[in-house]
Amino acid sequence: MTKRFALIFFSLLLYVTFVPGSTAAEVLKLSDLFNFEYAADPQISPDGKTIVYVRNFCDIMTDKRYSNLWLISADGKDHRPVTTGQFNDNSPRWSADGKNLIFISNRDGKPQVYHLWLQSGQMARLTNIQEPPNNISWSPDGRWISFTSLVPREPRTVTDMPKAPKEAKWADPVTMIDSLVYRFDKSGYLKPGNYHVFVVPVEGGTARQITSGNFDHGFSDFRAGASTTAPEWTPDSKDLMIVANRRPDNEFEPLDTEIYELDVKSGTVKELTDRLGPDYSPKISPDGKWIAYLGFDDEYKSFATARIYLMERDGKNKHLLSTSFEHAITAITWSNERLLCQYDFQGDTKLGSFSIAGEFKPLAEHVGSGSGGRPYAGGSFSAAKDGAVSFTYTLPDLPGEVAVSGSGQKTPQILTSLNSDVLANVELGKTEEIWYNSSLDQRKVQGWVIKPPGFKEGQKYPLILEIHGGPFANYGDRFAANLQIYAAKGYAVLYTNPRGSTSYSEEFANLIHHKYPGDDYFDLMSGVDALVAQGWIDPENLFVTGGSGGGVLTCWLIGQTNRFRAAVSAFPVINWYSFVLTADANNYFYRYWFPGFPWENAEHYMKRSPISLVGNVSTPTMVITGEEDYRTPISESEQYYQALKLRKVEAVLARVPGEPHGVSQRPSHQIASIAATLNWFETHKKTALEKTVQTRN
Repeated sequence: MTKRFALIFFSLLLYVTFVPGSTAAEVLKLSDLFNFEYAADPQISPDGKTIVYVRNFCDIMTDKRYSNLWLISADGKDHRPVTTGQFNDNSPRWSADGKNLIFISNRDGKPQVYHLWLQSGQMARLTNIQEPPNNISWSPDGRWISFTSLVPREPRTVTDMPKAPKEAKWADPVTMIDSLVYRFDKSGYLKPGNYHVFVVPVEGGTARQITSGNFDHGFSDFRAGASTTAPEWTPDSKDLMIVANRRPDNEFEPLDTEIYELDVKSGTVKELTDRLGPDYSPKISPDGKWIAYLGFDDEYKSFATARIYLMERDGKNKHLLSTSFEHAITAITWSNERLLCQYDFQGDTKLGSFSIAGEFKPLAEHVGSGSGGRPYAGGSFSAAKDGAVSFTYTLPDLPGEVAVSGSGQKTPQILTSLNSDVLANVELGKTEEIWYNSSLDQRKVQGWVIKPPGFKEGQKYPLILEIHGGPFANYGDRFAANLQIYAAKGYAVLYTNPRGSTSYSEEFANLIHHKYPGDDYFDLMSGVDALVAQGWIDPENLFVTGGSGGGVLTCWLIGQTNRFRAAVSAFPVINWYSFVLTADANNYFYRYWFPGFPWENAEHYMKRSPISLVGNVSTPTMVITGEEDYRTPISESEQYYQALKLRKVEAVLARVPGEPHGVSQRPSHQIASIAATLNWFETHKKTALEKTVQTRN
């Protein structure tokens, strides 16, 4: 079986990559994934005239992903590189006068902070630190750069070990772990230590650590989509707003962060917030009177809506900016006297702005990166002093580009066209929005279907149901290379936002609170039924796949129905009991996704585990997982594979070396996962001959 699968796999890879007989209008090929480029982190200059952004690209010879910095004028002219080479240049930030940039790069071997003088083009490395810098920020007076970095501590060791004899070759020493969270996806096994705040002069020199203690400065929330919070300078450049849980319970309450005022000179820390729940992403108004920030009252629900709060500079008069705006906010920044925000609504990422009084105005739509292979929410924005905004823009037929919306400008201008060369002669599958009712309770569910290129009325097409992960995330009308390649192979691709998805309401997301997976089954299958009812889907050739939470639901579906010809579950959770005790964020999952510890709620955990339904499965199933996945460890996939094999269900386990969660660090691995999925489906597709024989019998 293994040799046969390998031969079919590589023959398909060649077939999909080199389509025979192709003419003027071609379809997307697997090899095209090496050629795509994506814009990220567009930073508009203070005067609104120029944008610097991160340009991500792949190299087919090294099979790696790289990034450089590019500049473009706000009118779309003077598009040019700032840095070049096979490096990872990221996090560009403007000086207050708009003449210089700082950024993080590994061009000297390991990540450091660099200073770039735009007029002369000169570049200098500012730091020489042992651990990578993160969250860089430039002081308003232009004198200092702040950042966060790991401060290692001595690891626990085995004491009283005898000394090895001279020239003896003993094994590597035992690793002693004493942290609650000791490994993390994409980071691997963590060095003992904590993340602290540093400052370094803009001329370079020795970085000075200005916080200390057994806690991390920053914030990351799986539910709200928030990333680590950078220190925020006050207008007078004397203080920094920082975020942390500085209490002894910080390992056990990772979301219960507060905002602090940090005196840069003395290191004195003053607490400004004190509620149960996260307070993060502080942004100080240009006049220095107000601090806007994100947060919510933590009730230990699976999902909570992050909202905007205001407080005076000294921490007094805390209040919700708007009581009527119920969408989850993912990022904020000030521009003039208005507060700009990014949020999701019905599968679309949008920008808007608030006045101090809470008056809301919409600003832009279709914010996104379009770079992840699947149509997840994402993207970022920045704002100039005059209200001009730069952001990443995507549509189903447009990978991530840089766009700008001027002050008072209603229609954004797309400035870049990074993939016009790749897509010049390519016909993409057309993406159409659909709404349908769930068979469970008639709730409206939103979805999208990608029709195969060259779609013909009256012809029936096989269907792939693609399920998003999270589960608290959303798919939308965004570019998705993986799904477009499925469509290019002749499949219709359905992706939906079942209950639990974000961008609708907190109530809709929490329909799966302590109930996931479960009723989302009905939302997904109702989408399949709605599409089959249109008459152009081949009901005898239905397939299902998904990654992470989508992998969970893939296994959940095939445990309850045999309607799918084959399934591919990518990096799933199979057993919630073992997952909670092996996943990286163990201090989060057990408390928010479940009613308590697994050993106190074993029946609850097992009832929601796909392994509990494996006795019903007859669907040929492939499981794909990275060997260095610490979010949904590969042991989860191994459990499911072995259970299927013991039951004599046709199954394959695809282990991807060196890959964390998502299987996309190396471009060839992303390509291999797509090719393997298509191969599995092609192998199990019901042919016209088989249908004829079945009909005659």
